[in-house]
Amino acid sequence: VRKVTTRLLERHGMEVFTAKDGVHAMETLQDHRPDVMLLDIEMPRMDGFEVASLVRHDARLKDIPIIMITSRTGEKHKQQAFALGVNAYLGKPFQEAGLMSTIEEVLAETKAQVLNE
Repeated sequence: VRKVTTRLLERHGMEVFTAKDGVHAMETLQDHRPDVMLLDIEMPRMDGFEVASLVRHDARLKDIPIIMITSRTGEKHKQQAFALGVNAYLGKPFQEAGLMSTIEEVLAETKAQVLNE
């Protein structure tokens, strides 16, 4: 899914940084501050909930919009993600158009928040 999503985003002109697991994601965030972050709950070494929590508690990263994309579509997981500050929650498999519109929406919301501050 990571490779397919990377190709999709690159086709839409986005620069993409990928991480093989949660620890690698946090290492990547030391050098790069993305406009949006796509996370899966199920990742080795550090799951998506842990990554989202660390991002939300880091002053430099806390405003990055996070979209959780996961096969765990139950209400319990969804509520936990939103409680951590995730901006959007998509189930797998996702539709290409749905992902792109969700990215556009969270980026627009983030931009509007910045302008209102």
